[in-house]
Amino acid sequence: MDKMASGWVNGFVGVLIFSGSLPATRVAVMDFDPTFVTSARAAIAGLLGLALLLVFRQKRPEQGDLLSLVIVALGVVVGFPLLTALALKHVTSAHSIIFVGLLPLATAIFGVLRGGERPRPAFWLFSCVGSALVAGFALMQGVTASPVGDGLMLAAIVVCGLGYAEGAALSRGLGGWQVICWALVLSLPIMLVLTFATLPPSFAAVGSNAWIGLAYVSLFSMLIGFVFWYRGLAQGGIAAVGQLQLLQPFFGLALAATLLHEQVSSLMVVVTLGVVLCVFGAKKFAR
Repeated sequence: MDKMASGWVNGFVGVLIFSGSLPATRVAVMDFDPTFVTSARAAIAGLLGLALLLVFRQKRPEQGDLLSLVIVALGVVVGFPLLTALALKHVTSAHSIIFVGLLPLATAIFGVLRGGERPRPAFWLFSCVGSALVAGFALMQGVTASPVGDGLMLAAIVVCGLGYAEGAALSRGLGGWQVICWALVLSLPIMLVLTFATLPPSFAAVGSNAWIGLAYVSLFSMLIGFVFWYRGLAQGGIAAVGQLQLLQPFFGLALAATLLHEQVSSLMVVVTLGVVLCVFGAKKFAR
């Protein structure tokens, strides 16, 4: 398998894993405080990441990599999980998943700014069409639906796109799984303190579903998914492989309907399919 094909396979696996993140977070914040979910998932993944780095005796990052690791940590370890957890207190996971369709455009923009990539003009056309479909859907729901929830989701997309692009660029030299592990370890002291500070007074009212949701976002969303995702972005290109995120709303909506029994409107399906079609055009002109 050549490098490009391997990048798309790894990226696809990462997207599949990430598709369960918002539904799992939605379940977790039903019984846990959003701040606790954010810090606990990062702390658990951080401890696992530290163990992996020690077991495989990975050398410490160069001093010049520290700023990039901080950006990754702020974007995908803290920013995106916290902002989405807060947003999911106001909107359903099915609604929030639609905003994920904006991630490819955000990732591509930061791929140009931070990764040095130069997609062709036609690429931006397809990416913008997909993003316009997402934005149009949000507007059709009405601003009064939950301006706070939608605003938090948009902010989450921006910081996540930055974290994805920065991590992918860093992965070319440091390695995919090493990047997310070092970013988690860098955040670990603060996340541990915050986890204990936001512990629920009692776990008696916490249901099994909330624990399962927390376990999923800690192990899969925060660690395993990034192992495949950063490797895929580094191998196949940030802008090109980043378009696979357009598939995430489709998988996420299916999970939200199946596991959470949330209502998925026909409009959500139409918008998602329209966004998915844009991936093929954008992929063709990514380089």
